Amino acid sequence: MNYLVIEGNIGVGKSSLVKMLSAEMSSRTIFEQFEDNPFLPKFYENPERYSFPLELSFLADRYKQHKTALSNLDMFAPLSIADYYFPKSLIFAGVTLEKDEYTLYRQLFDIIYQQIPVPDLYVYIHSPVHRLLENIELRGRDYEKKIEGSYLKKIQDGYFEYMKSRTDMKILIIDSEKIDFVNNEKDYVFIKNLIFNKEYEKGITRILEQY
Repeated sequence: MNYLVIEGNIGVGKSSLVKMLSAEMSSRTIFEQFEDNPFLPKFYENPERYSFPLELSFLADRYKQHKTALSNLDMFAPLSIADYYFPKSLIFAGVTLEKDEYTLYRQLFDIIYQQIPVPDLYVYIHSPVHRLLENIELRGRDYEKKIEGSYLKKIQDGYFEYMKSRTDMKILIIDSEKIDFVNNEKDYVFIKNLIFNKEYEKGITRILEQY
């Protein structure tokens, strides 16, 4: 495996999992650079005004980052692990943008996406909305305080629709409602083994049981 993606909704802990895996595997990491985006706090304050510039800025930043990091997948490390996949842009834009804005955005996305490699495995960490809200509150980012459960549900639905359409990609969905991979070593090992010690066919494989 050269390119692994860990995806999930806001607050699910995907970045934490990437950090844990990369520390053990000595892999190269690709973390989404969202904290410096000037439009993000403005978007949560006024979504109607700032959704389009926010999504365009993310599209440009994600493309630049992926193009740089993945141009030579095996040059510096045998494995690259990312805490997002480029089509995340399309999923969020489908929720935040108006129809005419999304049409334009989709045209730009389709041009750029042709140059992005497909991951060897796409792992989606699923968690119910109420747990996501708890996690978001615990990490205490001011600009996330206005996130509502209805918004997270739309993002979740967008991810599932996207994954259903990707019959060409190996997708592993892990239900993490009863799993605490950050604080429980056994849970972390369970997820690590699912990712690295099993073979998957193209399409969706969903893990509902813990052990």
